[in-house]
This record gives sequence, structure tokens and C-alpha cells, in this order.
Amino acid sequence: MAHTQEKSSMLGQGVFIFVYLAVLTLIEFGIALTFNSVVLLVAVALVKAALVAYYYMHVYKLNADHEGDENSYEYKSGTNRLGLWLFLISDSFVFGGLLIMRINLLGLSHPHVNQSLGLFVTAVLLISSFFMNRGETLLVNGDRQGFLNNTVITFVLGLAFLLGVVVIEWHAIPSIAEFVLGIFGEPEGLEPLTPSSGPPGAAFFMMTGMHAFHVLTGLILLGIVWLNGRRGLYDEKHYPVEAAAVYWHFVDVVWIFFYPALYLVGTVFQ
Repeated sequence: MAHTQEKSSMLGQGVFIFVYLAVLTLIEFGIALTFNSVVLLVAVALVKAALVAYYYMHVYKLNADHEGDENSYEYKSGTNRLGLWLFLISDSFVFGGLLIMRINLLGLSHPHVNQSLGLFVTAVLLISSFFMNRGETLLVNGDRQGFLNNTVITFVLGLAFLLGVVVIEWHAIPSIAEFVLGIFGEPEGLEPLTPSSGPPGAAFFMMTGMHAFHVLTGLILLGIVWLNGRRGLYDEKHYPVEAAAVYWHFVDVVWIFFYPALYLVGTVFQ
């Protein structure tokens, strides 16, 4: 009974965090359309990132005491966890540099992109993080099939986000891009943003390109843990799934800052 209550509590926590993230994203969108305050947008992004880092990425586990000798699985998981976080911190400097580049090139303006589509793909990525957290939680509580199902959902949503950026935003397939953008209210005849579109194109394609590469890497990791999970390799030793989940949530955290920087801050670049 206690185990069931703990499982319900962990799943419920994931739902609450997702609701908070969804509400904050809507508030963020509203701020951009009304107050247009950079300070408020930054504040909301920081709160969202903190929620994901603490509750979905389990940053608090870095302080956990790991019993056993250096050859124990618990000890090795602890050192691997620290190594992963050091990698993510180093990787964040790359994205931080891209944000600085964006500020230097565009100031308080943003590329001409479809804000409704930006909100949609952002929602897709946030939902994928929710299902990734749910799958990890189910596996820890002994539900392998639940983990497999939720990982598939995460993969599909992540792939949808990636295609939304590459196919639609990059106009990789113009006919599909124009059709979808029309659904999101984009007027016909607008010149699409390209890498050669001056500072806006440079900033947009550098930032979304680097992020898309990390999304693709995350999808590969999800595929690996799903295949291994089917074989029962994580029924007792869960850390590989935790590592893949933490990486996926890191991709989400990066987009939490890239989304307002590319779609919401200031006026459209002229």
C-alpha cells in the first residue's frame, strides 16, 4: 500500500509541475502580447527552468548520500550523475553564447517568425517532458510497460517538435511549410527566413540548428533506452533511464530560454 501511495504521489507531482509550466507558458505568451516586458519574460523563464531542473531533472540527487563501496551500483550511479551534470553545465555555455550572440545581433527585437507556431511547438516539447518524467517514474516503481509506452509518446512528440522546426520553420519542404503556416495565420506572400537573411537569419538558424541537433541526440538516446527497456535491462538498475531523461529535460530547459528570445522579446526585426 505504501509503495502504491508513493507511486501515486510521484505521478501526481509530475502532473502538478506540468500544469505550472503550462500556466507559466501562457502567462509568458500574454506578457509578450501586452506588456512586452523583457524583465518579466526573463523572470518567467527562470521559474520554469528551475521547476524542470529540480523536479524533472532531479538536481537534488547530487546531494544524496550513496552507500556502499566504490564498486557498488549506487556509488557508480552517483559518480555518473555528477559527470552528466558537469557535461550539461559545460554544454550550457554553448547555448549561453548563442543567447549572447542573439542579443548582440538583434537587441530587443526578434526575427519575423510565427508566434502561434512558436507557442505550439513549445507546448509539444513541454508535453514530451511530462511523459518522459512519467515513464521514468513508472519504471522506478516497477511498471516496465508503462515506461515503454510513455517513452514512445515522448519520442513521437520530440520528433514532431524537430519536424516542426526543420520542415516548417526552416521551410525545408516549402509546400508543407506554407500550408501549416497558413493554418497558424501566416499571411501569404511573406519572404521566409533563411540563413542569408542578415542578422535575424543568422541568429535564428544558429540557435534552432544547435538545439535541433540536441533534440536529435535525445531522440537517439530515447530509442536506445526503449530497446534496452524491452529486454528488461532496467528493471533493477534504473540510472541509464534517468540519464536519458535528464538529458531530454535539459533540451527542454534550453528551449525555455530560446523560445522567448526568438519569438517573444521585443518587436519584429526590421
